[in-house]
Amino acid sequence: MDKKTARLVFMGTPEISAHVFEKMILEGYNFVGLISQPDKPIGRRGRIESSPTKKIAEKYQIPVFQPLKIRLDYETVKNWNPDLIITFAYGQIVPQGLLDIPTLGCLNLHGSLLPRLRGASPIQYALINDEKITGVTLMRMVKEMDAGEMFGKKEVQVDQEDNASSLFKKISLAAGELVIKLLPKFLKGELKGEPQNEDEVTFAPLIKSEQEKLSFELDARSLCGWIKGLSQKPGGYFLLDDKKLKIYQAFLYDQKIVGQIGEILQIDKEALLLQVKDGRLFLKELQLEGKKIMDYKSFANGYSHLQGKILK
Repeated sequence: MDKKTARLVFMGTPEISAHVFEKMILEGYNFVGLISQPDKPIGRRGRIESSPTKKIAEKYQIPVFQPLKIRLDYETVKNWNPDLIITFAYGQIVPQGLLDIPTLGCLNLHGSLLPRLRGASPIQYALINDEKITGVTLMRMVKEMDAGEMFGKKEVQVDQEDNASSLFKKISLAAGELVIKLLPKFLKGELKGEPQNEDEVTFAPLIKSEQEKLSFELDARSLCGWIKGLSQKPGGYFLLDDKKLKIYQAFLYDQKIVGQIGEILQIDKEALLLQVKDGRLFLKELQLEGKKIMDYKSFANGYSHLQGKILK
């Protein structure tokens, strides 16, 4: 079996998976269908927009299936009669009944170097944990989340200036390269899987909305990790007079304690400094609720009067 004869189905929804999907199409893989999350309203006007992967499927006239709950509805996939399903950032737990459909099973591109960071948010937690190296793993899907045998990995360096947005792009590029390299061997039965070492497992669970609120109980390094991991969507925030002040980029300025925890110590064109429990953070990019995203210099132009305010 090769890329032209194997009947493939792709499961994915966001931009990170759309890049991989199109790369595989352009490589000549025979996709008989796409499974994507349902279209959702976006923006203040609630305009319905197709998922990034759906747009790719429509561009290449590939059938699309968008079940509200995949665990309850996958008859369409049976009718496609796939040999293999490739999953990358789909957004729902895939039921065993669906895993059993393709003759060659289901492969998943997971955004970490397994067995580290199993779960829904591996890219974000690589930043939250201040990891220097992460990557992507091609693995077999099994009932237990992200626990299947591994067929290959590709490392990605996490740079100091990375946030979730930039790291998602790096992981997407690495995932495309990895699957293009390994899938021909898998289809020929020449790729041997390797079991995961259960002693090395760590987890990256789904980030809940309440975790977007940044806590002054954390030290500076941890706060910077959460800011990076949540940037730019949904964005970690402090409260300023009951309004959300989202922080998109910050770094540890020094370890001085010169004010109250949460106090805006300086706000001008030189710096925007915030006191935390073990030092001062330099806030480089931020957004007050209802306003646009600004760098610290632009923010200082309109909000220099906030110096001395205490964030919560």
